[in-house]
Amino acid sequence: MHLALSADWDRARAAGEYRISTLGRTLEQEGFIHACADHVQLAGVVRRYYRDVTEPLTLLTVDPEGLDVRLEVPPGAAEAFPHIYGPIPVSAVLSATPFTLPPP
Repeated sequence: MHLALSADWDRARAAGEYRISTLGRTLEQEGFIHACADHVQLAGVVRRYYRDVTEPLTLLTVDPEGLDVRLEVPPGAAEAFPHIYGPIPVSAVLSATPFTLPPP
């Protein structure tokens, strides 16, 4: 799964593919798209990186079939995260659900 700014997801739907790695960084800049394996990882990512985001968010559930997904341990992390090498075709997104940040 991947947490996206809703505006980025809207642009991706029009373009046919999603190319944002993380907040303010593109696939080209980062080299891959950050993702979470489950809701536990997602909760940690939200706490660390999305607390101050005020724009609407969308949670993308992605079918990994046919995508280059690698479980990797980022520098400074204690667990492996899925990294998606390449754009995500809109057709690979199983669901796109509005996401509300939990209260601080």
